[in-house]
Amino acid sequence: MIAHLRGTLLEKHPNAVIVDVQGVGYEVTIPVSAFSSLPEKGQPVQLHIHTHVREDALALFGFVSAADKALFEKLITVSGIGPSLAVKTLSGLTASDLVAAIRSGAIEQLVRIPGVGKKTAERMVLELRDKLDLAGLPARADAPPKATYSSTEEDVLSALMNFGASRPSAEAAVAKARSASESNDFDQLFRRALKLVR
Repeated sequence: MIAHLRGTLLEKHPNAVIVDVQGVGYEVTIPVSAFSSLPEKGQPVQLHIHTHVREDALALFGFVSAADKALFEKLITVSGIGPSLAVKTLSGLTASDLVAAIRSGAIEQLVRIPGVGKKTAERMVLELRDKLDLAGLPARADAPPKATYSSTEEDVLSALMNFGASRPSAEAAVAKARSASESNDFDQLFRRALKLVR
């Protein structure tokens, strides 16, 4: 099984990448939260890989850190959570926030993740609460400080999420749009961020 890839980043999208390893291009599904941590196209990249095999398909799921991969592999042990929903879950919350939510039983926070209903969130807490003490899984105390946003930037974030973007993807787009312009005008910031989030 493929557990790790190191090569050149050929393509980069918010939910998938193609990594060239000695002339072979591997398509890898990634959480949106990993997108902003990746280098530019053409640069060296390495990913921790989970290989998922079904009768009709072989899919690769990639993570920037071993801790994110470990959390993904814990999520897919939960009844009703497959690899696709596990990736969406890691896209909807940072790994440290997700671990904190599961440990504290914060159902209301988990159900905000697209695709996670109340029953799935309850199973996640019930089945994983006592299994997240493995070495390498992030704790909330280790999480980096959250970025602060002006009221206009918060409005832009909200608008982007209404268009279907996840919070991490929206935050990355707003950060790039903010650094590219001196303007704090909502319309200009939103249009620039909308182009970046796609």
